[in-house]
Amino acid sequence: MDIVGACQAFVNVSERGSFTLGAAAARIPQPVASRRIAALERRLGARLFDRSTRRATLTPFGRDMLPSAKRLVRLAEALEYDAERAKRTPFRFAVPDVCTARDLAHLDAEARRKDIYLDLHPAPPARRTELLRAQEVRAAITQVPPDEGAWSVPLGLAGVAEPRAQKVYLETLRAVRTHEPAGRRRVWIQPEDDVPHIRDRVNRIRDSVGLQPAQVAVSGSLTSAAAEVLGSSDFLLSTPKEAAELGLHWRPIGEARLARSFDVAAGAGDDADRIRTLLRADIARCLGAGDEVAE
Repeated sequence: MDIVGACQAFVNVSERGSFTLGAAAARIPQPVASRRIAALERRLGARLFDRSTRRATLTPFGRDMLPSAKRLVRLAEALEYDAERAKRTPFRFAVPDVCTARDLAHLDAEARRKDIYLDLHPAPPARRTELLRAQEVRAAITQVPPDEGAWSVPLGLAGVAEPRAQKVYLETLRAVRTHEPAGRRRVWIQPEDDVPHIRDRVNRIRDSVGLQPAQVAVSGSLTSAAAEVLGSSDFLLSTPKEAAELGLHWRPIGEARLARSFDVAAGAGDDADRIRTLLRADIARCLGAGDEVAE
């Protein structure tokens, strides 16, 4: 039996001296209140109300049981209140700082519809890992090696001029082919891609095609990297979505297929699975996963 529901009916009927009024106060039909109280009486082994009068009068046993029933009802109400408050406790979540404010707002709004109240902490990859390790956040979107993540975002080269070919080969940046001073044209790596499995691979391609070391450079921010590209013939290593937002033309790299691979990491419990499952599509939108190349 629902002992909490039965006690709620018992307390409401006793306070109002009427099964009809007590049922209305408990927001249940009168027959349901009567059945619940009858079930409670069977459970406790004695009558709670004297049914020989028109009013709902407590028996001596009912008067003795009423204080305990009230305590149980108050505890149940406190439990429901605490559960609601716990669900509204901000979920500290580290996300890539390349996610736009618009996409993060949509992610936050969708999470609230699913009773998850996010406290978002945008940060570059190393900082997200640090926040999680220090338990300053409950979970973080982290970069993982290729093919190990829940989300994959293609990387390519974005520049001001629209390339004639469908791919951009790094070997075309060699000074002998571009007729420009050595090291003039560069590929800028933004902080989100300053991770070993992306940065080191670009550097290996650079070395294999004969570019100078300075022709691949790591920038301190996406903004500064984009500024370098917008004012020159350099390229930005970026996703199609980032290129479109910056008004740049994007092409995949000819020598290799590069991608950001993301997953959710959490300190404990099922937080990672919960976020990954409930917010999968919204996180994908923030990361630009699945976006087509926009020209």
